[in-house]
Amino acid sequence: MKERGLLPSLDDSIAEIRRVSGGSSDVLINRFVTGGIHCALLCCEGMVSASVITELIFEPITGIEKKNSPGELFHYISEELLLSTDRPEVNDYDTLFRLMNSGFAVLLAEGMESGLAFGVQGYASRGVQEPSGEGNIMGAHEGFTETIRVNMSQIRRRLKSPELVMEIFTKGSMSCTDLCLCYMKDRVPQELIDKIKSSLGEMDTEAVLTTGYIRPFVENGSFELFDSAGTTERPDVLCSKLIEGRAAIFVDGVPYAVVIPRLFCESFQTLDDYAFKPYYSTFIRWLKYLAFLAAVLLPSFYVAIVMYHPELLNSTLFMLLVEAEKKAPLSIVTESLFVLLMYEMVREAGVRLPKPAGGAVSIISGLIIGDAAVNSGLVSTPLLTMTALAVLGGLVVPELDPQITVLRFAFIIAGGTLGLFGISLLACAVLVNICATEDYGFPYTTPLSPFKSSGMGDTAVRSDIKKMQDRGFTVEEYHE
Repeated sequence: MKERGLLPSLDDSIAEIRRVSGGSSDVLINRFVTGGIHCALLCCEGMVSASVITELIFEPITGIEKKNSPGELFHYISEELLLSTDRPEVNDYDTLFRLMNSGFAVLLAEGMESGLAFGVQGYASRGVQEPSGEGNIMGAHEGFTETIRVNMSQIRRRLKSPELVMEIFTKGSMSCTDLCLCYMKDRVPQELIDKIKSSLGEMDTEAVLTTGYIRPFVENGSFELFDSAGTTERPDVLCSKLIEGRAAIFVDGVPYAVVIPRLFCESFQTLDDYAFKPYYSTFIRWLKYLAFLAAVLLPSFYVAIVMYHPELLNSTLFMLLVEAEKKAPLSIVTESLFVLLMYEMVREAGVRLPKPAGGAVSIISGLIIGDAAVNSGLVSTPLLTMTALAVLGGLVVPELDPQITVLRFAFIIAGGTLGLFGISLLACAVLVNICATEDYGFPYTTPLSPFKSSGMGDTAVRSDIKKMQDRGFTVEEYHE
């Protein structure tokens, strides 16, 4: 089927289409005569709008007067009838099926080795709704949807500049998924765009069903704990990234956009930071930094100090911990891992189960498991408190939740094995990995490492909007 040209005989062409599609019931073939020439209009059921295809395609075409040849008929339709704003030409069966499966109607005529396609999409899709994972107070309450064209329009509505470029291409030999590369041509480094296109050109996958299918191709191939390409489901956030000189990739069917490059400090920034006073935004930002450290290190510090460094505690606190831990039948390391594993199972159950069952999960985890574990002496109250504080800190930085979850377990094992020395060794290894992470020449930890004083006004603190506007920041300043 691939790259095979259309057959000039209409009967042979329809027979080939039925053979390739296996007689699929949703492939609709409507034969008719217009202008004295036998034609067929092909589409997929459920992918087109019945009212649009009737009013804009069938009625104008069936009313054409007699033509001398199929070429004259197609020329008349192309040049004198405005049936659709999106009218690609079809020259092979691969293109024909890709367009039909994307909501196009394809017109074939006896004696023609090409066809005309008309965009009459009418498939069901979810409307624009508030983002579920990136809440805000002062910003817009619109999020991306699964329809790539709607997502493109949301960006164009906010950035009306002609410098905004959107390039659509298809990936996936079986899924034929539409991807869209977005960037501001006057802001983004051309080298970055060329490298992204080269990386995507090397993709050889059967299907692209989510952003996870393309991220390995646009990220550095070496082992990285943190993602050098980010995601967002907010149009306003993506527009701010594009203005800073980044590139974004939409995947049809996914309500997220992949942003390239991503920086570590961005995980602690939200759009609300720029709606409040700088002093309050700076306070919230530092609160998130502390919450991240507590989420990763607090349980491991508790384990290391109780097991190896009790001299760091005053006598009163030490006696309280001894009294609480002496009733627990498990070692502190085993106890800590057990509590964290129990929390992860409860959270996964809450995410995967149907929403009506969410209340039951909360009751079981909070009243039965948690209360029973403490009262039975299986888990000590101080350890449960430290774990709860660490989990709460991780919820403050949801973008880094996968990394926080894994690092929390690793630091507990390191602290339980070698104490504070083990935590220090693992922290050095994590820092080395983070500092070595980069994507297309953009260090992940900049402006902290390598240090860029120009970027600290929106990293260590949140400067006044006027100052940031006067500086005219773009990520090209961070390129190494």
